[in-house]
Amino acid sequence: MLLTVQALDHLVVQVSDLETSAQWYARVLGMTREDAPPEPGKPPRTAMRFGRQKINLRPIATSKKDWFTADHEAAGGEDLCFLTDSTPDQVVQHLRAEGIAIVTGPGPRQGAQGTLMSVYCRDPDGSLIEIASYVDGERADGALTSYPRASV
Repeated sequence: MLLTVQALDHLVVQVSDLETSAQWYARVLGMTREDAPPEPGKPPRTAMRFGRQKINLRPIATSKKDWFTADHEAAGGEDLCFLTDSTPDQVVQHLRAEGIAIVTGPGPRQGAQGTLMSVYCRDPDGSLIEIASYVDGERADGALTSYPRASV
């Protein structure tokens, strides 16, 4: 039997300050915070939901006994791409309005399903955050609205 994965359900982002990070992901990326009740003897868990996915925010000071995790956990080591149906210009305007420095972009990048126009910034721990949209219907499944290539 050949095992084939179908999708990414969630991922864990290591953070140095849970509250700062949760507020940033909600304010800057529009995610919804969800605090799960803790299991007996364990710390509570915070997830940030968006679309059909979520990221779990794991405070770096949490022990591996309390929250099983990667062997080499470190805050600020992620490089994540989030899709939006906003245009690159709208992303730039939003980031500027929120006081978030733009690292680079907008510019073309190769996404999983076609050409993206991407804008990059950093989260509070320094992880690289790419905010992107597919160009002119190049996404194979057409699930997100894309903007016309002429506006690139």
